[in-house]
Amino acid sequence: MSAPVCPQAGAAKRRGGHNGGVSNASQHTLPSADRPDVAARLRDALLAADFTADGLLDLLGAPAYAALARSETVPALRATRGDTPLELLVRLFLLQQPVPHARVAGVLPVDDCVASGWLVSGDGGEMSATVDVRPYGGPDGEDWFIVSDLGCAVGGAGGIGSHDEGVVLGVGGASTTLAGITVRTPVASALDLGTGSGIQALHAAQHATRVTATDLNPRALHIAALTLALSGVPAADLREGSLFEPVRADETYDLIVSNPPFVISPGARLTYRDGGMGGDDLCRTLVQEAGERLREGGFAQFLANWQHVEGEDWQDRLRSWVPRGCDAWIVQREVQDVTQYAELWLRDAGDHRSDPAEYRARYDAWLDEFEARKVKSVGFGWITLRRTGAAEPSITVEEWQHPVEQPLGDTIRAHFERLDYLRTHDDAALLAGHFRLADEVVQEQVGLPGAEDPEHVVLRQHRGMRRATKVDTVGAGFAGVCDGTLSAGRILDAIAQLVGEDPVSLRDRTPAQIRLLVEQGFLEPSEA
Repeated sequence: MSAPVCPQAGAAKRRGGHNGGVSNASQHTLPSADRPDVAARLRDALLAADFTADGLLDLLGAPAYAALARSETVPALRATRGDTPLELLVRLFLLQQPVPHARVAGVLPVDDCVASGWLVSGDGGEMSATVDVRPYGGPDGEDWFIVSDLGCAVGGAGGIGSHDEGVVLGVGGASTTLAGITVRTPVASALDLGTGSGIQALHAAQHATRVTATDLNPRALHIAALTLALSGVPAADLREGSLFEPVRADETYDLIVSNPPFVISPGARLTYRDGGMGGDDLCRTLVQEAGERLREGGFAQFLANWQHVEGEDWQDRLRSWVPRGCDAWIVQREVQDVTQYAELWLRDAGDHRSDPAEYRARYDAWLDEFEARKVKSVGFGWITLRRTGAAEPSITVEEWQHPVEQPLGDTIRAHFERLDYLRTHDDAALLAGHFRLADEVVQEQVGLPGAEDPEHVVLRQHRGMRRATKVDTVGAGFAGVCDGTLSAGRILDAIAQLVGEDPVSLRDRTPAQIRLLVEQGFLEPSEA
């Protein structure tokens, strides 16, 4: 899934930055996090009413369901005018509509929910929810629930950030992007740095024995605990603090994930998205400090924004972030010029609806900041580190703005496995190796109609990164017969005989092409 530079629902999760402060949101009472028995009964009631991701889609239909992700609630309100338990729960927890006590009592353990703070009584005996609760489907069909502040379960901040700077948002585009690119292998320990509403900790709990989740905002930690409890997942080790401050010096992890407050802004007015450091320093610091927190073979995966500075190569800038002893794969997914970037985040905060003079002043402040730093545009993308003992770690920085197939966790893991193979196999070992064509790779021939030979041949992936690469006739023929049975050298000898070329010459010039096809995932090493 392609993630926009800064999706409104994406970075709009409270993360572990450097600016706290009292917010309006912090004045709102939250449900008790010390009543797992009530959370379990509430969960059972929600599931009994089919208040699940699939149940919502069936009830609302695709257009209304998609509209919710855009912060548009009218279609969902129209679809829930009936009186079924599911319609009642959607109005109560997702649309923040008051519901008569008698109807709630027929669906939920209402007394327990009131006593523990999930519901409050209003005028006329109607009940209202104190938090948003959004059904969320896990990767293996799990029925989870993401808790967030009122009005923040779907569609991002929607402009509320200008008023509630400590707000805790729910699931958004960046949240699901990070969850999709994360390598999912069984590990002993995982760290969710800046957990927000707890979605990354929720995913990590499925394959990590121990999960630690941190956030500078204590309200976020409270809500993350509610998310885990309501989802029926064991509690994580929740710690308050900025970046790696809550982590002891002797603690290391097999997996570190973070969707940080990466927005590059003047100051740090909105703590759920602004990092509180100058420029892209927060993302740089996060990446540089992650290396010493990783165990051998462990992964650290982040979403980030980075500056494109006049007179500086953006790829070199990112290479300088990579800590020693780590392989890295950095993918730039999109770039915005500074005016587009400023306008996006001014809209996210609702500033476009403020006094025109105030809006212009804020806009000027953004452009002044970028001008002072000589920033011409801002990039968004993924950063993956892997701790390695290799003498010469590999750093790949690339731009890839084309559609990809999520989840990408297995694709990213395989990328680093292929790196290990290539750096331990010289050309002679490569020719002795066996390979097979990756799944769902197709060959395309491009040329004029009626021409005897194509102008060029393209191999295209239909899975994962969905790359395409030009190959010559030898490369196309080689890839086409790779099924793991013959060594690369024997295949080249056969091709040399077919095309009338000297086999020694072909063996000398082809390993570079094979190496590239392996590196990009078109060919996979195979046991003989």
